[in-house]
Amino acid sequence: MNRERRQYVRFAFYRVGPEWRRLSPSEREDARAEFADVIEGWEQRMLLRTYSMIGTRADCDFLVWQVTENLDNFSELAADINSSELGAYLETPYSYLSMTKHSMYVDEHVHEGQEGSRLTIAPGGSKYLFVYPFLKTRAWYLLPQAERQRIMSAHIAMGHKYPTVKINTTYSFGLDDQEFVLGFETDYPADFLDLVQDLRETESSSFTLRDTPIFTCVSMPIREILDALKRDQRVGVPLAAQGQMRV
Repeated sequence: MNRERRQYVRFAFYRVGPEWRRLSPSEREDARAEFADVIEGWEQRMLLRTYSMIGTRADCDFLVWQVTENLDNFSELAADINSSELGAYLETPYSYLSMTKHSMYVDEHVHEGQEGSRLTIAPGGSKYLFVYPFLKTRAWYLLPQAERQRIMSAHIAMGHKYPTVKINTTYSFGLDDQEFVLGFETDYPADFLDLVQDLRETESSSFTLRDTPIFTCVSMPIREILDALKRDQRVGVPLAAQGQMRV
């Protein structure tokens, strides 16, 4: 059987437990360095991007976006993370598994770099990534294909009005609890906000069952993310607050 080469995708969101901040500065520094080495080592083995949510989300600190053709890589990376010093203090409040595939709705909207026709994830250099799982109603799948195409054509045309926003659609049917995981890249958060608001007015929106939680992620190397989590020897006192206390 001839199979297309497709990619597996995992969006793993991590939160650093408060116990880690109570460690000594040297212990935290060693843990940060070790963890960064693990992530940077895996960047040589798969497509991997890291994003901060410090200040944009209360229940997680960073995202590790992972893309590979070998599903086993996710388990191996997770094992390396779990066995690290920092791994003992990490929680995974959210994790989404998906795959790439051809979209059945894009044939009428073909253009260079058409997202729905790609079987590979190609992250751009945008500063921001907006990620959310997505579920459609069962009524959507009972519509005739021609009717779904008509509705999606209007949906896709609306997206084309925002060329600064790049979409990465991945599929989770049978792999995870959601049906899709959407990742939007842009340098202009306001454009994404306006796009989502406009899409609420399309007919396709009435067939949305759930499209939360939504994550606002800032592209950042893993070492910079971990540096942003620093605390001094006084337990629980942020660096910014330390400066204020010395005034």
